[in-house]
Amino acid sequence: MTYTTVQYSLEIIRDEARELVHKGVLSRQQPIYTLCQYIPAREWACVEGELEECNFLLRDRIADLISSEKWDND
Repeated sequence: MTYTTVQYSLEIIRDEARELVHKGVLSRQQPIYTLCQYIPAREWACVEGELEECNFLLRDRIADLISSEKWDND
């Protein structure tokens, strides 16, 4: 059996986090490591590595990760 490894860029991680916050599944105040519940375990190491390279800590808040959100009603 062959497994395909998904590459997670910071933008993909941010998009996933934004979507989960938008759906109300996660709060902006939760730590980034709560994302691991929604990303397959075999892919989490890639996500963690990308976050580390971009100077994010797993204990940082999701709001820090998605801080570049755009608001339509401003």
